[in-house]
Order: sequence, then structure tokens, then C-alpha cells
Amino acid sequence: MSVVEDRVRVVIAEDSVLLREGLTRLLTDRGHEVVAGVGDGEALVKTVAELAAAGAPPDVVVADVRMPPTHTDEGVRAALRLRRDHPGVAVLVLSQYVEEQYATELLAGSSRGIGYLLKDRVAEVREFVDAVVRVARGGTALDPEVVAQLLGRSRKQDVLAHLTPREREVLGLMAEGRTNAAIARQLVVSDGAVEKHVSNIFQKLGLTPSDGDHRRVLAVLTYLNS
Repeated sequence: MSVVEDRVRVVIAEDSVLLREGLTRLLTDRGHEVVAGVGDGEALVKTVAELAAAGAPPDVVVADVRMPPTHTDEGVRAALRLRRDHPGVAVLVLSQYVEEQYATELLAGSSRGIGYLLKDRVAEVREFVDAVVRVARGGTALDPEVVAQLLGRSRKQDVLAHLTPREREVLGLMAEGRTNAAIARQLVVSDGAVEKHVSNIFQKLGLTPSDGDHRRVLAVLTYLNS
């Protein structure tokens, strides 16, 4: 798919001017449109509301978890407000460290258009930009470190008791937003083997074909909400 076809409109919320400008450059150099850049949570909420009122909401917001004035949870709180007030706007949050509580809150509140990446992931430019586009289009993008911690914490839950170690591994890669083909390459197995594992995961988690294309995300949310 070409860059033009994938073009998305982005609002960036990051109090570090240097990082905000860097993210803007990364995205615009690849054909995307950064419609606004702000430095705190309140400005983020206000900006998205104004754009939505003008009939031109962004496709996705990229926001730091911690922003002024206290540098604790302003960014993630703003993200949660946006998910509530503007459910059509996707959200990708960036964090210096894995914050399990914040990740769980964000993921538990929605099954579409959500992402949580560590800031180190920005250095992998192609993966970062792909994640922004995937989230903007209604997919998910979870940092492997986030997935590892959440899966590790959740293994004691009954909902995962019937999954094999390989199925847990596949579920973790699904949570990162990877396709079956990408999972097959990562695990060095056939596409058919991955399809079988995914099918088994859906069955064991009680996700039927009637749940449609969102079953991949629902599979992740099932254990997060258990």
C-alpha cells in the first residue's frame, strides 16, 4: 500500500519540544499530516475537541503518558477522556517505562484503535510509523515489553489456564499487532500452523466467528479483563 493511501492525520502531545518536533518530522517525512502539537493534557483535550467541532478530527493522537503540570498521569488521563468523548479518534500512548495500570486501563476501555509503546521504540522508525498507521486504522500496537509484563501477570488467571505455551506466545505477538504472516516469520513456522494456533486461542477464550474481525483484539482484552 502506498504512503498516500495510508496517510493519517495526527495530533502529538509531548511536553519535550525536541521530541515533539522529532516525532513530527518522522511522520511528515513519510507523508502523514501532523495537524497539531501540544505540551500538556488539557491542551490535548481542547485541541481535539476544537478539531472535532470543525468537522476535522484527527485520525490518531500520539501522547506521552506523563505531562505537565505534575508529570504523573496527565497524558493517560487525557487519553482516557478522548476515548470516552471522541471514540472515533485512535490513541497511541508513549511511556518511558512499562506502567501496567495505565496500559490495562487504556486497553480495557476499548477494543479498537489503541496502542502503548515505550519511547525507545521510536528509534525503530519504520516500526513506529507503522504502529501509528495501524492504530489510526483501528488496530492495536502494544510494545513487546508491555505484552510480556501483562501476560506474565495474567498467567495465573483461569482464562489462560487452557492455553499452551505456544498459544500464549502467539497471543503475545497478536497483542503487539502482528499479522499471522508476521507471527509465522517470528516463530519460524508455517502460516497454517499460526492459523491453527489462533483458531485454538479463539475457541479456548470463547470468541466465536460472530465477533468478526475484532476477535484478535478481544482475545487480548479477555485476559486483561479477567
